[in-house]
Amino acid sequence: MTHEYPQNRAFDSVSISRVAALRDFGLTQRQREFLVTVMVHSGCFLERQYCEFTSTARGHNSREFMARLVDRGFVRAIEPGPVRRGRLYHVHHKPLYEAIGQPDNRNRRLRPIGRMVERVMILDAVLSDRRCWWLGPESDKRAFFDVTHQTGLGAEDYPHVAFGAAPRKTIRCFPDKLPIGIEKNDTSRFVFLYLVNRRVPVDFRQFLIRHVDLFRCLHHWTVRLLVPRRFRKAVALYKAAVREELWTPLNPSVSKSLEAYFLERQEQGGHLGDPLDRYIAQEFRKQGMPKIQALYRAWRRTGDKVLWQSCSTCLRDDWSYGRSSVEVQPLNRQYLQLTGSMDRDVWAKRGPSENRVRLAPRFRQSLRIASPLVAP
Repeated sequence: MTHEYPQNRAFDSVSISRVAALRDFGLTQRQREFLVTVMVHSGCFLERQYCEFTSTARGHNSREFMARLVDRGFVRAIEPGPVRRGRLYHVHHKPLYEAIGQPDNRNRRLRPIGRMVERVMILDAVLSDRRCWWLGPESDKRAFFDVTHQTGLGAEDYPHVAFGAAPRKTIRCFPDKLPIGIEKNDTSRFVFLYLVNRRVPVDFRQFLIRHVDLFRCLHHWTVRLLVPRRFRKAVALYKAAVREELWTPLNPSVSKSLEAYFLERQEQGGHLGDPLDRYIAQEFRKQGMPKIQALYRAWRRTGDKVLWQSCSTCLRDDWSYGRSSVEVQPLNRQYLQLTGSMDRDVWAKRGPSENRVRLAPRFRQSLRIASPLVAP
């Protein structure tokens, strides 16, 4: 498989310049393309993904290449489960990231095994769709939308999280670290990936609310849900969340009432309860408590702007004219028998200290292969 480069390098995070920057590391063209793809989108990969990308039969050659990467300190081999249940590889060598202009990319960090499995799933979604170019790092997304697409959005209009207060306020855009696809045949069409990792779309609703301003600036866009087999039954809830958050605008009078109600609840402890106002109580039943809770959570973070956005009919019009959609991509592969480790609901039950003990990956610094007949 040969990577197809766009004429404008801003359309794809795997650019010719980044691939060429790894020539001094003793890698072939396809190996460099694969490593750049891994570094900008996930930081982790499986041996089978390398074989599929480079059209290499899985066997002695692929195992020898994995061992060479580990011995040279480019990657660490992580054994997350019992022996012979597979291993994943984490690209952590800082000079590699410096060479492609991403020295501070957070994919270098060693994460709990649940997050590592999530990254491998996202990499599968990117590698399986060759109809799109993909943007991974925050800087690439900002450069594309600011310069190439000219959305006119500021840092606080993009999906972001903020830290601290003025004048030392720090804004980090596109905090979800999920690739954005640009269709090769029609570059006005965009695909936003989202990995389903909970049975209830609590975090997904925040993802949608954060992207409202960006969605309104695009002509055609699709939210693609990546659904592991463990969460197949949750698909209907996630589709309903898109319909409620984006395609069902609030009445402006309801938004005005919610401003006062949210402020009251914040002053009285911060928890939503049964409103005394009959009008608001009726809207709670009409809109659904999950939507109100999502708006309240976003309102506490960004203020009344969230409620003003929820009244806009732009996204509903996009949907009615067929310019926006939601689609489902099942993830039916085996992921080292560790799909359960990326279940965020399980994480919440365990607590942070137990997660560190159960999910901390074991890794090996050496991966010598005595014989090509010995399976990894």
